[in-house]
Amino acid sequence: MIRLKNEKQIEGIRKSCHLLADMFNFVIPQVKAGMSTKDVDDLCKNFMISHGGKPAWYQEDFPGAACISINEEVIHGIPSKKRIIHDGDLVSLDVGINLDGYISDSCHTVLVGNVKPELRKLDEVTLECLQAGIAACKAGNRIGDISRAVNDIAVKHGYGVVYDYCGHGVGLDVHEDPSIPNTPDALDSNPRIQAGMVLAIEPMINLGTADVHVLSDNWTVVTDDGKPSAHEEHTVAVFKDYTEILTNLNY
Repeated sequence: MIRLKNEKQIEGIRKSCHLLADMFNFVIPQVKAGMSTKDVDDLCKNFMISHGGKPAWYQEDFPGAACISINEEVIHGIPSKKRIIHDGDLVSLDVGINLDGYISDSCHTVLVGNVKPELRKLDEVTLECLQAGIAACKAGNRIGDISRAVNDIAVKHGYGVVYDYCGHGVGLDVHEDPSIPNTPDALDSNPRIQAGMVLAIEPMINLGTADVHVLSDNWTVVTDDGKPSAHEEHTVAVFKDYTEILTNLNY
């Protein structure tokens, strides 16, 4: 069931999203080669807790405050002291904050040091896919319009569009209806977008194949061909006449 949010709820979600944006502005400049993913996770966790929030992922028993995925890891990378960030890596930070019961969700792929041009382009296109998806997310359109907007750009560049995982409703829980696939081929239903929806739109775009699998830790999702993946995500709120990017870093 799709839960439409009222004005009070959207304001609570907005505050959570703004705190998440503040956290990214604090953490992203500090992500460097030589750090472990646990070091980055600690930065995220300490920031949100010191500002009155708590890690939203703990609600789903994920063993970290942030999903930190490097290169071929698409999503759900588990923070670890053993996982070291290297020069040239793509590091995706997928983080949610629970602030007074309101959930925010966003992801940014950080380009560490001397990143190869083909990987830089992959993330640039993924950002373009996100922007196109958000532009299609307006009252009166359908969820499939978001999917098509994301897919068309990625396919034009010859990239694989992850179909096993998708965006979703958010705000009062970590994952809510509706699901928002990044390709129309993965649509189970195609509801109309309405004012009051709060949605996490999140293209996951692969340099090679779209196919992915889960590692033995039962969390980390990687590309089947071992090629890198980029992941960008914003939480947005739909109003009658416009859509607001709640997790905008420059709110």
